[in-house]
Amino acid sequence: MLACFLSVLPNERNFHDAAKSNHLDLMEKLFEKKVNINAVNNMNRTALHFAVGANHLSAVDFLLNHKARVDVADKHGLTVIHLAAWSGSLEIMLMLVKAGADRRAKNQDGMNALHFAAQSNNVRIVEYLIQDLHLKDLDQPDEEGNAALHLAAKHGHNSAVQVLLTQWQEINETNENGETPFFLAVAGGHEECSKVLLAAGSDINIPNKLNISALQIATQNGHASLVSFLLSENIDLHMKVEPKESPLHLAIINNHIAVVNSLLSAQHDIDILNQRQQTPLHVAADLGNVELVEILLKAGCDLNIVDKHGKTALAVASRSNHSLVVDMLIKAERYYAWREKHGENIREPRTSFALTFKQDHSLETRHIRSLLWNLAYRQLKANEWQRLARSWHFTDDQIRAIEEQWSGKESFREHGHRALLIWLHGTLMTQDTPVKHLYEELVRAGFPELAGWTRGTVEIESRYHWCHDLQNLAENEEALGASNYPADGAKVSEI
Repeated sequence: MLACFLSVLPNERNFHDAAKSNHLDLMEKLFEKKVNINAVNNMNRTALHFAVGANHLSAVDFLLNHKARVDVADKHGLTVIHLAAWSGSLEIMLMLVKAGADRRAKNQDGMNALHFAAQSNNVRIVEYLIQDLHLKDLDQPDEEGNAALHLAAKHGHNSAVQVLLTQWQEINETNENGETPFFLAVAGGHEECSKVLLAAGSDINIPNKLNISALQIATQNGHASLVSFLLSENIDLHMKVEPKESPLHLAIINNHIAVVNSLLSAQHDIDILNQRQQTPLHVAADLGNVELVEILLKAGCDLNIVDKHGKTALAVASRSNHSLVVDMLIKAERYYAWREKHGENIREPRTSFALTFKQDHSLETRHIRSLLWNLAYRQLKANEWQRLARSWHFTDDQIRAIEEQWSGKESFREHGHRALLIWLHGTLMTQDTPVKHLYEELVRAGFPELAGWTRGTVEIESRYHWCHDLQNLAENEEALGASNYPADGAKVSEI
């Protein structure tokens, strides 16, 4: 605080403080002591700057009545007319104008009173400047090329925007960055303001100088509701501009799941390529984002597209050690290959199991998953899972992708388990009986002993669960009492 007043005398500093706090008695006493009311601090600010900035009407009136200067600019070029426009007091603005303040003054950034009023949504001052004072020449761009409408739109000030729209027709003018008022409203996430500007005739498809569209910026910023609005207005989904990160790529990069769903519902090209020739699936796979990979797979993306390095999404995921995503992609490759082979191109399974490519944790498959875990970790030897996988028509690329997540000499157990679960996914989706199918496949692949072990394990588990269920039922009967037994009086426990 002391640094701010190094250039003023003690009484002058006290006078500034009194103006800040609207302390009229102290201001009067100091004035009687011949204080310099126009003294400036090291920022070149006077007592009038502080009084106007704090909206102290009485202090401003006192200063103006005692001939305070109204033309002093601080080190940023701010005069009291700017501060009045910023703080929003029309009464103080009227007083300053009457006292001769320069209504067209600009600060170092080229901003005038209209810019400040629009940026702060001070509608009464906006109206006063352009309707009462007829200062239409204030509609000049600042150093960044922003007119008042740009600044009001950037901050989502609907009221100021609507007033400004009644005066000027240049609604699609761009600033130094090539941004229209509409673009700035969208970039700020201001949906209502965007609607006002669009209704007034804004061009929804004008990109900025970096060739980023309004849809791209809304997507990148995760403004899901605004994205939906833009899509409803038939915005161009696939503008052929640089950079070639499509809205869908940007939504995935920034993990905006709701936006991804909106774009897909609007028929965004799911296989569109960016400048690295990556599809959205490549990007999601490289990030290891399970949720987004699931969405894209269920939407039917092309799994065979390669990037500029010749890599599929599966190769990208395996290189990045995203084992969950690797397994999902293999499941999808196998499932959609099966559907195509059988002439079924729809994306819904024919079974009671909902289509998903994520890890299975369902109660319905708990027993078969337990069997597969025992098979992988206690029965299969090194290299045997690959032999089994090939008999199930796993491709070499799929096997390599599984093997790439190597954690040591015992990795083959985990690899085998993952392959078995991938096989199970396909079996369930194609409505085969998993246990019976597993037995037959083990025999066909040349593993008769494992097939026998599987059958024996299933029979033991079946007897155990059958007996366990009977025991539970018998216990329930005891709790219910004899009146609920069958007519012949026999209990289940006696069968």
